[in-house]
Amino acid sequence: MISEPLLHKMKILVVDDDRMTVTLLEQLLQRNGYCRVLGITDSRNALDTCTNFDPDLISLDIIMPDVDGFSLLEALRSDASETFLPIVVLTADVSEEAKARALEAGATDFLVKPVSQTEALLRIRNLLETRRLSESFRFAEYLSHFGTSNVQN
Repeated sequence: MISEPLLHKMKILVVDDDRMTVTLLEQLLQRNGYCRVLGITDSRNALDTCTNFDPDLISLDIIMPDVDGFSLLEALRSDASETFLPIVVLTADVSEEAKARALEAGATDFLVKPVSQTEALLRIRNLLETRRLSESFRFAEYLSHFGTSNVQN
C-alpha cells in the first residue's frame, strides 16, 4: 500500500458544469488531505486544462453544455498514451445506457450523484494508488530496458 502523504500530493481535476458540485468535491478532497485539486466548470477548457495541469485523476460529469462528458472522455482516451489515467464519471444520469456508454468509452469508474462521501474518497484513493503503482511499474520497466541497452552496447 502506498502512503497517504504520497497520494495526497497527486493532482485531481474536477470537471462539472455545476459550480456547487465542483466546490463540494474540492472541499471534500481538501478536508481529507488532498492538496492539489483543481475544479473547472467550463467543459470547453477541459482538454487544455488537462494538458497544463497534468492530473493524476479526473472526476468528470457527463451532462454538460457545449462539450459533454462523453466527448471529453473519448478525446482523452484517443490520446493513445501508455499512461494509466483514471477517469471517474460522477453524474446524475442513472441510466444503464449512460453507464455502459461511459465505461465503453474508457471511464475507469462510474458514480451516481448524490454519492456517498466515504465511497467517493475510497474509490478515488484506490484509483490514485493504482495510478502510482502503474507509474512505478513503467519507471522500473524503463530502467530495466535502459540498463539492458547499456550492457549490450
